[in-house]
Amino acid sequence: MAKAKKATSKDEKGRSLEIVNIVVSTSLEHDIPLEKMAATLSNTEYNPEQFPGLVLRIKDPQTSALIFSSGKVVCTGARSMEKVHESIKKIIKSLEKINIKIKIEPKIIIQNMVGSGSVGMDLNLNVLAMKLDNTEYEPEQFPGLVYKLPAAKATFLLFSNGKIVCTGTKSEQEAHKALDMLIDNLKKVLK
Repeated sequence: MAKAKKATSKDEKGRSLEIVNIVVSTSLEHDIPLEKMAATLSNTEYNPEQFPGLVLRIKDPQTSALIFSSGKVVCTGARSMEKVHESIKKIIKSLEKINIKIKIEPKIIIQNMVGSGSVGMDLNLNVLAMKLDNTEYEPEQFPGLVYKLPAAKATFLLFSNGKIVCTGTKSEQEAHKALDMLIDNLKKVLK
């Protein structure tokens, strides 16, 4: 079955932003026997000597979850809130296989959204590093410029070809608002 490719919306200037990863946390409000889960389910990794959580990999939607014995869960990899909810349902279904019944509707808290896109123009990162506040740029170590935008609670990676990664926002609207603020700031310094 072919995967439907999500359309990236571009405006008339070639600017775009698509959510590529949503990190959420929740509590199932139930103790979870991680050793039993690891012994029963094939799509798990559990090394309590190295890390106290169990990793559960979900094929569809393609996500990973860290599950802790307290019932706390961190889920990552979903590209939409719909996929987040599908993943949480699959975690609950996995627990039913080891006779754990989750009776609550877990409250999902978005920790971070990561967007990927473009500002629609080439960027001179050396100029931006000098003219913008809150930047880090060490091209010998990493080709992107890190730009923190505290007003939007967002951090951007900017690349010379205009590609961007936005992290730190907690909704798609916040991510798009942060992109608008970024573009406004770029216009001010690139005149």
